[in-house]
Amino acid sequence: MKTTVSSKGQTVLPAELRQMDRVETGQEFDVERLDRGDYRLIQRAPRPNEGVIDRLLA
Repeated sequence: MKTTVSSKGQTVLPAELRQMDRVETGQEFDVERLDRGDYRLIQRAPRPNEGVIDRLLA
């Protein structure tokens, strides 16, 4: 799939990929440089109790 880097250096994950992997706003990723022009995006695991208070208050 194709994506573009913005003038701010931001890239967008295509909606189809976000939906398949249930990527939500605010989720964090690491970017690993494998070689010149070759990168890997790795989703960070959420902290064990992240979002618990929001779920309890909902």
